[in-house]
Amino acid sequence: MTTVRDLVIVGAGAAGLSAAAEARELGLDALVLDEQPEPGGQVYRSVARVAERRPADLAFLGADYARGAELVAASTGGERRQGATVWQIGPAGRDGSREVIWSEAGAARRVLARTVLVASGAMERPVPVPGWTLPGVTTVGALQVALKQSAIYPAGRVVIAGSGPLPLLLAEQLRAARVPVAAILDTTPSGRTAKALPLLPAAALGAPDTLRKGLALLKARDRSGVPVWRHVREVRAEAGSDGALATVRFRTASGDEETVEADLLALHEGVVPNPQLTRLVAAEHRWHAAQRCFHPVTDPWGETTAAGVYVAGDGGGTLGARAAEASGRLAVLAAASRLERLTEAARDFRADPWQSRLRGERALRRLLDVMYPAPDWIAAPADEAVVCRCEEVTAGELRAVAGHAAGPNQAKAYLRCGMGPCQGRLCGLTVTEMIARARGTTPAETGYYRIRAPIKPVTLDEIASLDSEDAA
Repeated sequence: MTTVRDLVIVGAGAAGLSAAAEARELGLDALVLDEQPEPGGQVYRSVARVAERRPADLAFLGADYARGAELVAASTGGERRQGATVWQIGPAGRDGSREVIWSEAGAARRVLARTVLVASGAMERPVPVPGWTLPGVTTVGALQVALKQSAIYPAGRVVIAGSGPLPLLLAEQLRAARVPVAAILDTTPSGRTAKALPLLPAAALGAPDTLRKGLALLKARDRSGVPVWRHVREVRAEAGSDGALATVRFRTASGDEETVEADLLALHEGVVPNPQLTRLVAAEHRWHAAQRCFHPVTDPWGETTAAGVYVAGDGGGTLGARAAEASGRLAVLAAASRLERLTEAARDFRADPWQSRLRGERALRRLLDVMYPAPDWIAAPADEAVVCRCEEVTAGELRAVAGHAAGPNQAKAYLRCGMGPCQGRLCGLTVTEMIARARGTTPAETGYYRIRAPIKPVTLDEIASLDSEDAA
């Protein structure tokens, strides 16, 4: 007999951990599945181990990162499986439950879930500039992962190119860790601060602490002495004689072309929801024009159009870690009410402070969406830029067929774009926007790849092991 759980939570980041804490408080039989070796997700990666073994590092990683240790502690008591990669969520059965299948330690396992919470988070928006596949080119988030998980510090001439709060945070973390930054290339389009000013009062009322920290990061950058080029565009990474990154070329606000020497380039143009699991269950998705991405359609509690499947955290729309905590709590309250473990009145009472926090963080997000939009040029990469890294498809090759493809799935048939191990995670949004431009349609009309199980690479041995593994 396959085990039946009240709730299966996919992901142990801010949303998943807070959801697990709420489920424990409500007495739900919950199982947390997370593919990383330790809980914390991207924001709080390895936080418990860092707090225990490298407490000095908390000083430069910051109080917001240290907050993750509290979440990990609050979520203990229930069952959590680390190193568990979910690759299938089945359709709803007659009783509404869904089969969840994951791989762990080389074997696949299954469980039936009365409700499912997808808390798989977001991913950094891919930035397909020329040379982004060179050794020495990475992302801002990847450098943070190296700092948190492995205490690996970048060496040589570090250049940060991008827009938004995360590059500011990385620059300050590197400064506090005594790692010099050679240059910051701010790709934020000109005039955005003025456009965002009308939204400042609401953001200040809704999320004053977060806003204050953001302003402090801006001041720290400006006082750091690091050269900053503003309103940069047309970034390209160029190799040296050894084939690795040597220089970064870009166009300034005045239209001049500049070059800086670099041993490491960190790119960042915001984060976008990771939609694979919510698309796998055929939940409806909508194009978010301000954030230039698709996100699942949900009700105020996080339930998708796939009955009994909830989404919390940045996987439902990028709002940040504090909002992810709130949305994780709210989704579990809704699931408990659905399972008749909580009355609607009790649900609403417990939900009130979390809904208030979510409203405040949404006000801040509206400010950030206007202030730090993804620049238009990332959806129109140079012909030589690789768009699909798995299959090495360039923008020029995609552009040649884009006008003849009804959407990403037909482009996949022409070029194998999106058929690699990542199943389109890295190229999907770029492909959608390039086809939309070529055909004179909108990204919403163009659509996205069809996602099918398994959503992560698995071996035949793992699939075959399901015949002998009936219970979690």
